[in-house]
Amino acid sequence: MNSEFIGALEQIAKEKHISIDVLIEAIEAALISAYKRNFGSSQNVSVNIDRTTGEVGVFAKKKVVEVVENDLLEISLEDAKKINKKYELSDIVEIEVTPKRFGRIAAQTAKQVVVQRIREAERGNIYEEFFSKQSDIVTGIVQRTEKKNVYVEVGSIGKVEAILTPNEQVPGEEYNFNDRIKVYVLEVEKTTKGPQVYVSRTHPGLVKRLFEKEVPEIYDGIVVIKGISREPGSRTKIAVFSSDPNVDPVGACVGQKGNRVQVIVDELRGEKIDIIKWSPDPAEYIAASLSPAKVLSVEVNEAEKSAKVIVPDYQLSLAIGKEGQNARLAAKLTGWKIDIKSESQVKE
Repeated sequence: MNSEFIGALEQIAKEKHISIDVLIEAIEAALISAYKRNFGSSQNVSVNIDRTTGEVGVFAKKKVVEVVENDLLEISLEDAKKINKKYELSDIVEIEVTPKRFGRIAAQTAKQVVVQRIREAERGNIYEEFFSKQSDIVTGIVQRTEKKNVYVEVGSIGKVEAILTPNEQVPGEEYNFNDRIKVYVLEVEKTTKGPQVYVSRTHPGLVKRLFEKEVPEIYDGIVVIKGISREPGSRTKIAVFSSDPNVDPVGACVGQKGNRVQVIVDELRGEKIDIIKWSPDPAEYIAASLSPAKVLSVEVNEAEKSAKVIVPDYQLSLAIGKEGQNARLAAKLTGWKIDIKSESQVKE
C-alpha cells in the first residue's frame, strides 16, 4: 500500500460518507487477524498504517521482565535497554516484525475490509434515511410483482425495493412496471441483507401527508387535520379546523376551482374525498360528517356517545350511503354512534 491508496481511501470516505479514520482502523484490525493467521496466532501484535505514506508496519508487543519465559510475549530488561535505555520492568516494548511479503496480504485484506465497510455504511445510511421517514410519504417506481407483493424502488441515498404487501394495496388498483406512485412508509427493519422497508397505499396517513404537502395552510399549521376515516379506493372523509377565523379550512383544502383536492384525488386514482369542517360542538360535527347529505337535526347523548340524526326523506339514502358507507365513515370520523332516520320514519 502507498500514498495513492490513502488518496483512494479519502475519496471513498468522502463519497460514501464514512470517516477515513474508521476505515483505516478497520483495516488495521483486519491486518492483525491476517498476520496472526499467517505468522502465528500466539503473538501480541499491533498494526499501524501511516496516514500520509500508506506504509504498513506490524509491531510485536512484549512485556519487559527479569526472566523471559515466553519470548513471543516477553523481553528481558537487558534486551529492552538495548533498544531504549528508558525501558523499565513491566513496560511494553514494540518491536517491528513486518514480514517482507506482508504487502500483498495487506493489500488484499484492505480491499475486503473497504468493500465490507462501504456496504455496511450504505446500509446504515439507507436505514437512517428511511427510519427518519417512517409515517411519511415517499415517491417510488414500481419494479415488479412477486407472490402478490409489489416491489417499489424508493430512496435518494441508495436504491431500495420497498415492499407493498397485499394488505396495504388498494383493492382494484393496478401496479404496473415503471408506474410512479406515492407510498406511506409504515416500518423499517434491519435485516442481514440490509434495511427492509414496508410501505402502504391504504393507510389514512397517506391522505394526511398528501394534504400537508398540497395545502400550504396545513403545512404552516393554520389549518389542522382533526381526523380522517378512509375506505381505500372508495371514499375518505377528512375533518379540518382553522386557527385563523379569516381562513376557511374547507376552502383552503379544496383550492381554487378544486385544484388542490384534485391533485390528491388523482394520486389516489379517483378515490372520493369529503372535506368536512370540524366543530367542537358534537351535533354540528356529526351533521357535517354526513356530507354530502343535508341534515335537519341532531340529538346527541353524551353519556352513550350516540346521536340520532334526522334527514329529509329524499336525503336518507345519500346520508346512509351505498352499503352504509357514508354513515360508517361518519361514525368512524367522529367517534360517535350515529342512528339516521328520515322525517317520515320519525313521524311514524
